[in-house]
Amino acid sequence: MSFDIAKTPTLQAIATENEQQLADDLQQRVDAGLRQAEQQPEVIEASEAQRLAEAQLAKLQKAERALSQFAKEMGDKISAFREAALDGIIESAASGAKPDFKAFTELAAIETRSRHASRAIERLVEQRIPAARIARLRGESHAALAKARAIERIAQERAEKLLGQLRDAVSEEVVLPVDMSKGVSGALLAYAARYKSHAIQISENADQLERARR
Repeated sequence: MSFDIAKTPTLQAIATENEQQLADDLQQRVDAGLRQAEQQPEVIEASEAQRLAEAQLAKLQKAERALSQFAKEMGDKISAFREAALDGIIESAASGAKPDFKAFTELAAIETRSRHASRAIERLVEQRIPAARIARLRGESHAALAKARAIERIAQERAEKLLGQLRDAVSEEVVLPVDMSKGVSGALLAYAARYKSHAIQISENADQLERARR
């Protein structure tokens, strides 16, 4: 190490002058911090709640598709069955027998099933699916916020540990400013900020959906 203290009173200490190695080491430490955040109990719990909300929404959307297909098939069947039933009445009357309305009993049953399917679809589209979509957004927002808080806590712990090590290493004649923004803690806080921003945006989307339902 060569420097002139009279010309360079402010020094910068780094582990290596290899910038790529420094960047790789920083990223590895940041990745380790992010994995640590993922393993926090509150993050696991929030992620599981988000997964369940997503599964519930997917389940209701699947039900809506199935019922829509059933209603379409029933509509086609009703049209064909009604024509056949009317022809049966005409043929029975034309033969001199008492008009045969038995086919309309089955037709009525089919129409009832179709009507109930349509009502179920209406409830899904107007109530159940929107509510599930809002719950999914709330779950996603909560999971992102829980992750942000866990990352912030890990960043704080790393910063406090580093400052403690530096305090023990310097003497009373040295004032040692530390720029945490360029280290692992700063990088972790940047990730946390992005997760927070995402959580806020998702929460606002959920609020908009709730207002639209009123």
